[in-house]
Amino acid sequence: MVVRRGKKRALIAVGHKILIAAYFILKDQVAYKDLGVEFLENKRKTNQIQHHIKRLRELGIDTEKLQVA
Repeated sequence: MVVRRGKKRALIAVGHKILIAAYFILKDQVAYKDLGVEFLENKRKTNQIQHHIKRLRELGIDTEKLQVA
């Protein structure tokens, strides 16, 4: 994030994420649960697949026959 936005903006963004997490933990009175690296990798993979399927549809390719491994 530092590369894209700069050091100051990255620090503010990370602080904002922490503040939001703390707010919901306190509001809902639940224990913090780290989703882990696998969650983020799977989410990224799913988003990439959906993006490429959308792009293929825009190019006129029938995506109903495609299978995802």
